[in-house]
Amino acid sequence: MLLDCSFFLSRNGEKMRSKNKKSRKKVTLINREHKDRLFKRLFGSADNRTSMLSLYNALNGSNYTDETMLQIYTIEDAVYMGMKNDIGYILDSYICLHEQQSTYNPNMPLRGFLYHAKMYEKFLIENNIDINTSKLKKIPSPQFYVFCNDPEFKEEKAILHLSDAFIQPIKSGEFEWTAIMLNINLGHNIELMQKCETLNSYATFIDKIRRYTASGYSLEKAVNFAVDWCIRNNILAEYLKKHKSEVIGMVLTEYDEKKTMNNIYEDGFNDGRFSEIQNTEKEKRRADEAEARNAALIEEINALKKQLGQL
Repeated sequence: MLLDCSFFLSRNGEKMRSKNKKSRKKVTLINREHKDRLFKRLFGSADNRTSMLSLYNALNGSNYTDETMLQIYTIEDAVYMGMKNDIGYILDSYICLHEQQSTYNPNMPLRGFLYHAKMYEKFLIENNIDINTSKLKKIPSPQFYVFCNDPEFKEEKAILHLSDAFIQPIKSGEFEWTAIMLNINLGHNIELMQKCETLNSYATFIDKIRRYTASGYSLEKAVNFAVDWCIRNNILAEYLKKHKSEVIGMVLTEYDEKKTMNNIYEDGFNDGRFSEIQNTEKEKRRADEAEARNAALIEEINALKKQLGQL
């Protein structure tokens, strides 16, 4: 006869969840109404096509001036640490992806590979391209740049390879995907900064926030002071005047998201370590019980042999 255990499991599940809630530290939940990062707002917004085109020209040594040539190709459901930080577009037969990272992430080639797959799928559908044919279909060439302002990232430029993540090394190089990581901390990649004023201004703004926090100011005060300083010095002045409260909110949210993710990582590590200890103890108990059962069985067999020998 089959028993309906759903009620039992449900009640036990509720008890276990209640118990876990009491034993766990409180963790701030991430707001799932994903917000843009400032970098995305400056370079990925349809209202800021001038900055987007300027960044493309700086990266590629081109001199395009017609903003209408840009076809924004951002995937709307792509998020990182609860925030949107991606910029996707097509220009000059290139399908481009830019991401800003405040922490060095060696997994960016895989992220870029998966994201580009979505972009190519979108391109094929929108252009009604059938790839189930004997004729070769042409697609835009990929470009993937990661703009990193992690203070610990010291290189001017790093090329990250997807093949570094392969469990089984492929020495032939036949399967590869790369991410070009550029250091956008103030004082780095000066030639690139000179070619793109908005990028240099963004780097200056972030640098001022760090300097104020290093001087002992709270993050909120540091962001406010940095905004006011940039406005006085004509750095992103018009944008900051128009969107001051929104920019402050974005930056504070970005820092809070990073702090929250670090807390979740630490809690997850501690919970995992506790779970590992529990599992080890359980395995030891199971081994002891199995050993006891085997000893008892051997005793019964020996006793049975003794009885048979007396017959």
